[in-house]
Order: sequence, then C-alpha cells, then structure tokens
Amino acid sequence: MIDIHCHILPGVDDGAVDKEESLVMAEKASADGIRIIVATPHTLNGRYLNPSEKIMTQVRDLQSLLSEAQSEIHIVPGAEIHFCLNLKERILNREALTLNDTGKYLLVEFPFQTLPTGYREELFRLKLEGITPIIAHPERNSVFQQHTEMLEELVAAGCLLQITAMSITGGFGEDVMECAAWMLKIRLAHVIATDAHSAGNRSPILSSAVAVAARIMGNRTDAELMVTRIPEAILAGKPVEIPELPRAVRQKKSGFLKKIGWLT
Repeated sequence: MIDIHCHILPGVDDGAVDKEESLVMAEKASADGIRIIVATPHTLNGRYLNPSEKIMTQVRDLQSLLSEAQSEIHIVPGAEIHFCLNLKERILNREALTLNDTGKYLLVEFPFQTLPTGYREELFRLKLEGITPIIAHPERNSVFQQHTEMLEELVAAGCLLQITAMSITGGFGEDVMECAAWMLKIRLAHVIATDAHSAGNRSPILSSAVAVAARIMGNRTDAELMVTRIPEAILAGKPVEIPELPRAVRQKKSGFLKKIGWLT
C-alpha cells in the first residue's frame, strides 16, 4: 500500500519528534502492509515553514536511516500545504513542494472550522496550470460536513479528495465518520491516507480503514484502489481517471450511518 500523507520526518512539524519515532512509525507502517510513504510536513501554515529543498534533504536522510535498518519502507518527498493564495508561484519559488516533486499534484489543507475567501478561484487556477489539488481530510472540515455539495463542486472542477484513515474508523468522532462514509459510498473520495503524526495514537495504519471502506463501498477492489493504483498514479504524475457516478445514486448525508446500519 501507499500512504500519500504522513508526518514522518523527524522534528520538522507536529509529527515525529525525533529519528527514533520516525523509525518506529516506519516499522508500524511496514507491518501494516505499507511500502511507500510520502513525507508531508506542514508548511505555510503560520507556524511551520518547510521549503522544498529542506524536505528533500530530510527525506534523503531518513531513507538512509531506514536502509541501514533494512526497512522495506521507501520515503517519497511531499508536503501538506496550508491553503494560501499564489500557490503556483510558491511552487515555482520552491516554497511549496508537490507530491514526489513532479509538479503535478499538490496536497492542500484548509482550516477545520472555516473555508478561506477565494479558495475556489485559487484551486481552479492551479488546475488550469496543470496542477491537480488534492484536498487533505475535507471530511474533518465543519463547513464541508454541512455543505457536502461544495465537495461535489470541487471534484467536478478536477480536484481530488483524500480521506484520513482514522476518520473512516471513527477516531475523529461521529460527524467526521458520517461524512467520510457518505463520501466513500458515492465514490466522492479518491485516496485514503493515514495523516499519521506519531508512533502512538496517530500511527501510520491503513488496513483497518480499507476494511471498513470496503464494507461501506460494497467492493473491496474499489477500496484497495485508494491505497494502491490511485496513489501510484499520483506519485508518477499521471492522470487519475475517476469514473463519474450518476447523481441519482447519491443520498443526503444526514443520518447516513444509520441508513447503512452503522449506527442504531
């Protein structure tokens, strides 16, 4: 499996504290069946600045440690970019790193309680420039939870949506879980990633979320694509072909977990 969102680099953000924790995170990921991890430290969020070359150096250093430890994990460079304006210019200036440095896919996060002014226009502009925004954990944003049509709008414009594994398994509460389940059921989500921050409560585990997603989606193959072929295409900078689901099969999100029998 491939994890495209993980805070495994040591000491660069609120993720792994040191090299020892990074190594333990890699061990847990490997035991879970993960083979490729994209290191995505926070950047441009007002607290952390992780320019591209710093991330590239950190990735090389961590990969060297993993090789010495005979780990099966391969680390790929990336970043979780806090939404701001002029993203294309920040990529060109090496302030913001695309996933695997291909210049094709950018992992973008929003605040959890609001949506910034001008976000649609900025994301659409990126897409016109040949860069596909991947929205990190939209199911955890309270605005998207209440206005799921806004997620459909982003996907229609060419954005991809990444759900966090713990959102699917209930680690962030019922509202988040319900939104994640709804997105999975109507195929509005494209990638499952760990967004792991530690070797403890938020460790890099995908398999349990994939199992739950398979039950929600009614199809194990579709769930597995979200941690295999789709992220593989993203890291290669290749187009991701997502079949459009007829709107007639879509359901209102409200009470969705009860409708599918997950809550009583």
